[in-house]
Amino acid sequence: VQLEESGGGSVQAGGSLTLSCSASNYTYRPFCLGWFRQAPGKASEGVATVDSYSSTNYADSVKGRLTISKDNAENTLYLQMNSLKPEDTAMYTCAVAPFCSHLGGGLTVWGQGTQVTVSS
Repeated sequence: VQLEESGGGSVQAGGSLTLSCSASNYTYRPFCLGWFRQAPGKASEGVATVDSYSSTNYADSVKGRLTISKDNAENTLYLQMNSLKPEDTAMYTCAVAPFCSHLGGGLTVWGQGTQVTVSS
């Protein structure tokens, strides 16, 4: 599987962005897809996940503001980001894994990341 993110950029606080993650060269249909982010000097943080049943989970810090979704026909994962805050500034990376319990671990396939910068 190869993953390619797009849609990052710079916005003012309160603004919106939509990130996309296009997948190709599937060797298997991953059960779990997600978004991670890493701000400078901070550890990587899981932002949101969606599984094959379209069940979603979110980090407490983004609940109600960010929405993860997927389009199976287009092999694309999305992250709709609303009401952005300066603390959302980070490199956002999409990831897939056979199971959600494996997401972020050794069986994870990662994208290259897309930068999101939110100014106050």
